[in-house]
Amino acid sequence: MASRRSRREFMKLVGAGAAVLASTPTRAQGQDAGTAKQTASLPRRKLGRTGVEVSSLCLGGHHLGTLPSVEEAVRLVHEAMDNGIDFFDNAYEYHDGQSELWLGKALEGERRKRAVVMTKVCTHGRDKRTAMLQLESSLKRLKTDYLDLWQVHEVVYPDDPKNHSAKDGVLEALARAKKEGKVRFVGFTGHKSPDIHLDMLKRGFPFDSVQLPLNPLDGTFQSFERKVLPVLQQRGIAALAMKTMVGNGAVVKQGVLTPEECLRYALSLPVATVVSGIDSREVLRQNVRIARSFQPMSAQEMEALRERVKPVAVSGRLELYKTSREYDGAPGRAMHNLPLKG
Repeated sequence: MASRRSRREFMKLVGAGAAVLASTPTRAQGQDAGTAKQTASLPRRKLGRTGVEVSSLCLGGHHLGTLPSVEEAVRLVHEAMDNGIDFFDNAYEYHDGQSELWLGKALEGERRKRAVVMTKVCTHGRDKRTAMLQLESSLKRLKTDYLDLWQVHEVVYPDDPKNHSAKDGVLEALARAKKEGKVRFVGFTGHKSPDIHLDMLKRGFPFDSVQLPLNPLDGTFQSFERKVLPVLQQRGIAALAMKTMVGNGAVVKQGVLTPEECLRYALSLPVATVVSGIDSREVLRQNVRIARSFQPMSAQEMEALRERVKPVAVSGRLELYKTSREYDGAPGRAMHNLPLKG
């Protein structure tokens, strides 16, 4: 597909990233921290240029599939909705489809009309036909005839952008599904390298959203905040924050940061939502409380937090999704002829 911007224009956007981070916090401009529209229970933000608003917290789909039973999953989703969360994350391959099945069960009936449902296509370099077959399976599991958002999952290998944008690749499936009305919006996700994200973005596909790791450590090491977030702002693409507690909660468990510091930092950035891994009602209530009482960090507070965590951030040892294969799924590893473990 023809690019909407020249390479020169694109590189100007990338270069602007360091200046943005150095001078001011990349805060939610247009939906600035503290001015996000409030509902009775949870702040709402614009999903980029789509015209849709979503809750500032999005319930992560991977953790949903780890609950003890479908009944527990349904209860968690219902309590989330009752507390103002209407955005739900998922992926075709999460727990071999269990996460999608359980979310579909939880959203049966009238609740689906109130929900913004996102799932991810997991072709890992395979063709458009494979993607469309996965879409039909996801729709069936989720008990819906359309998705609000369909994203390419786990863009983490250097050759992924080339493979995804090739003729008969997954991006053609995204365009077709959107044209046919099976999905409203499209995007991609990834946790490995900001340069891989930028490679996807420079290929000219009209993404509506991009999911990326954002936390106080990221600003120091292989930073998505510095390099990718300014490009998304300029293009009106919704930024969906993830890994706000570095994926496994190590920064909290080791006393480096508190959950409130992690969530406040991410919500002070220009993001549409924070995709939050929630595996219990206690964690749900904690995160809802933080989101409800959210006050934006100043530029000085954000810089002070980055400086405070710099000694543990500089090596990337706590952001294992960037520095190891620990967070790279088995299907993607298999497609790239890599060991499934280790």
